[in-house]
Amino acid sequence: MTDHAPSLVRAAGRSYFPIALVARLPYAMMVVGVLTLVVAGRDSLAFGGLNSAVVGLGAACVGPLLGAAADRFGQRTVLLVSGVASTTALGLMAWVVYSPLPSYAVLAVAFLVGASAPQIAPMSRSRLVQIIGARIAPGRRSRTFDATMAYESAADELVFIVGPFIVGLLGTTLDPWAPVAGAAVLTLVFVSAFALHPSALAAAGSHEQALPPAPARELARPALLAVVAGIFGVGLFFGSMLTSLTSFMADHGDAASAGLVYGVMGIGSAALALGVALFPASFALRARWLVFGAIMLGGAVLLPFVSSVGAMCAVLLLIGTGIGPTMVTQYSLGAHRSPLGRSATVMTILGSAVIVGQSTASAITGSVADLFGTDAALFLPIVAAGVVVLAGVVNAAQPHPAQTAPEITPTRQKVAS
Repeated sequence: MTDHAPSLVRAAGRSYFPIALVARLPYAMMVVGVLTLVVAGRDSLAFGGLNSAVVGLGAACVGPLLGAAADRFGQRTVLLVSGVASTTALGLMAWVVYSPLPSYAVLAVAFLVGASAPQIAPMSRSRLVQIIGARIAPGRRSRTFDATMAYESAADELVFIVGPFIVGLLGTTLDPWAPVAGAAVLTLVFVSAFALHPSALAAAGSHEQALPPAPARELARPALLAVVAGIFGVGLFFGSMLTSLTSFMADHGDAASAGLVYGVMGIGSAALALGVALFPASFALRARWLVFGAIMLGGAVLLPFVSSVGAMCAVLLLIGTGIGPTMVTQYSLGAHRSPLGRSATVMTILGSAVIVGQSTASAITGSVADLFGTDAALFLPIVAAGVVVLAGVVNAAQPHPAQTAPEITPTRQKVAS
């Protein structure tokens, strides 16, 4: 067998990938779902945006701790506990918004929604990296790693496009509480299935327990912080783009179609993300970040000049070709630079950075759109893309940037930085 992909599929189990894909949908639905619910239930766009930001704050505060717990105790226990907690918090959110309780009670529950959110995407990355080290032949590990990071980023792109679309669909056809209730059901069923999947045993931490984990202070290394800043910028772009696009579509009399138009961005993004695995090794990770970040920024600069829905779709398609490879590069660098025994922690930090950026930008962009209009709001994705490029410049200035896949062994992952 010469194709590495079937080997990983067999090692992880054929049911793994569809379960992992659906299990990460609730995470992508939370911010927009809470925004939709609170705006409808409390009749305040500003308060809805504030709740979205608080969801992101909860994820930022607790998400990395869930990753650290998974590194120490294994993913299965952590995901089962967080899955039940998240289902409960989402159900409570659907109730408290329509209750007579004061605003601070709604904000408290919004924080719990973010804090309890199961970190499926980073857990999946960490799990697959460990499976590659334990089950894939040494000669195939580098290419398998590249392909896995490409697939995982494409999957993230897909759910962050599909998630808001599902929220819009459920919210308009059923009721504003339906997206949050749907996320609760998906969490209970698919997060539990992901936690109980046999592949979780590969990420139980048994191999890395042979060596002590690196000190937590190594998570603050500049090379890793540059990656966190860059992927935070991508989250900022997601939030500012979706919110400003919603305002743009409202100006064109079809706000309900914002999710569909937003999905155009995912076409080029997912395609190029998957294509990253075919890039030559000479196209270094630091160069990829700068090249595709520049494409993302160049496309964003065109947004304020767009006047039609067709032109907006064309610009979003262009921007998508930059976002996909940029995210693959950032997650690959995060995997390279994960300190020993801290892979799940790093991946959850990166995943939390995306949702914090998304929720923060959603709140800010919504306020800007209300106060100054769509034209002003469309400048915010430019700022977000600028953050991505600036972080890429900082990354390129690091003395030892990772350029190839990390050397993964069955007992440890050696970090190239």
